[in-house]
Amino acid sequence: MPKQKTHKGLSKRVKITATGKVRHKRAGGSHLMSGKNAKRRRRVAGSALMTGTTAKTVKTRLGK
Repeated sequence: MPKQKTHKGLSKRVKITATGKVRHKRAGGSHLMSGKNAKRRRRVAGSALMTGTTAKTVKTRLGK
């Protein structure tokens, strides 16, 4: 029976924390910063936790 392969594209974009939560980078933080207000720029600079069904799917694709 073959094993499930890790989704390499996804593994480069997310990280599983020690408690099993999925951490990812927020969207919209790569360019065009002058049009975004300071509060939004600060929020986008950090990472966020993925929740719900999306997190469950991600963990399955990573083989966790």
